[in-house]
Amino acid sequence: MKVFISADIEGTAGITNWDEARKGNPDYTEFREYMTDELVAACEGAKAAGATEVVVKDAHSSARNLILSKLPHYVRIVRGWSGHPDAMMFGIDGSFDAALYTGYHNKAGTDTNPLAHTLTGTVSRLLINGEVASEYTLNAHCAARYGVPSVFLSGDAAMCAEAKVLVPEIATVATSEGFGPATSSLSPLAAVKAIREAVEAALSRDLLKCLPKLADNFELVVEYTNPVEAYRGSWYPGIEHPAPRTLRFKADNFFDIQRAIRFVV
Repeated sequence: MKVFISADIEGTAGITNWDEARKGNPDYTEFREYMTDELVAACEGAKAAGATEVVVKDAHSSARNLILSKLPHYVRIVRGWSGHPDAMMFGIDGSFDAALYTGYHNKAGTDTNPLAHTLTGTVSRLLINGEVASEYTLNAHCAARYGVPSVFLSGDAAMCAEAKVLVPEIATVATSEGFGPATSSLSPLAAVKAIREAVEAALSRDLLKCLPKLADNFELVVEYTNPVEAYRGSWYPGIEHPAPRTLRFKADNFFDIQRAIRFVV
């Protein structure tokens, strides 16, 4: 069994403020360690379930966050941003049996995680076929494009609930719950234990039940916080600019949606 893991930080247990997620801030060192520990727990759960290969994408900010010395010997790590439209899923392909997500957070405009956002701070809302999308929405669609089911996600409670809307059979671990700028969270040790156990169980079942069916065609709508960003993106080939802060793009293939996002967000 071959497993791909996309690791973010804003859904890590205990994280409450942007200072804890940004490289260079004193608090970042502590939460970088918690991010790594949760990722390692997912790797260990995958190994216990029979995974023979585990590939991890460091998918937060600089994409250089995970503490490499903590990673198990059987893990291959993808760091940095290649510029490929797969972005947070770069390195996945059709040879994988499952996709997992650790440290994930809810979408821009929600109040269930103090660090909620979608891709960048310039995005107010991002919609796929009329539904407001999170980074998980985009990444689960990316995995499905390769025929890879999305089997497990850890992150804030609302993100876990929304993950099940797209993939009802996905297993989740809610590490925290947001209350405006505050959080109520598992302890880091409790999160690690829960993730390790849940990943093993999630991978020890019929994985294809976690493969969402892709639509026949797609409409991307990006609403920005600033009209300047929309104007800049309006020059992407085939894109529409129906309102000062809005861009719209349609495609039959989800990769074309990913490619548009790569250049306009």
